Amino acid sequence: MGILLDAAEQIRAGHATLDERIVLIKANQVEGSGVLGELTPPIALTFGDTLRLMVILSDNTATNMAIDRLGLSHISETLRAAGLRQTVLYKKVYVPASGPMPPDQPKFGLGKTTAREMASIMERLATCHLALDNAAPLPADGKICGTILGMLRNQQDRDSLPRYLETLDTSENGSAIGNKTGALNSSKAGPIVIAAFTWQNADQRWTGDNEAEQTLGKLAKAVIDRWSPQGLDAAAFPWEDPLADAAAPKTASQ
Repeated sequence: MGILLDAAEQIRAGHATLDERIVLIKANQVEGSGVLGELTPPIALTFGDTLRLMVILSDNTATNMAIDRLGLSHISETLRAAGLRQTVLYKKVYVPASGPMPPDQPKFGLGKTTAREMASIMERLATCHLALDNAAPLPADGKICGTILGMLRNQQDRDSLPRYLETLDTSENGSAIGNKTGALNSSKAGPIVIAAFTWQNADQRWTGDNEAEQTLGKLAKAVIDRWSPQGLDAAAFPWEDPLADAAAPKTASQ
């Protein structure tokens, strides 16, 4: 999520575009989840498609390509500017850390964060308040948020938070859930943001039925049952542009 936040910041600042091309080379391919590590390079991808693969498939190679494009140091600066003091991206996936590392890096590996800080990023995207200095949104911010929310909405790992919500979700209008699942070795009238982590799991099977996946799914179901017992409505949220309603002209009756 921190990478997505920095991508949004660099796009809105004109330092990156979703349409620019990034070339995958063999040296960048790593193992683990995703598909890019299995394909034959060189392959040219748009930056937007690289982010999509990072989100919807948790593609490790795409994640590293995005980190290379944005810059690890810039991502860190964005996290600090956003007030995320407990969120740190130490290194790329399956790539040894370079340079001096803090003492806790061996414990956390790729990086560390908290559920509260991840929720704050999700809230920024859902409300489209991207400006790190709390300035007013730029005219193009809504489309940037809409693109990122579309990635989260199409995320294909449904074993955790969305696990027991699929019967409340519908496919006619697209999913009403935007989420990002990951793992390492509100009010009734509005959107609900849930960020939840598990720790020291006894069941460490890499399956969709491990205890952590089921626990997160039950947690989300309990929240939805309490705050939105009528179910989920994909049309109730402006996915493509969270700022669209705010920008619409108001009539006297409104």
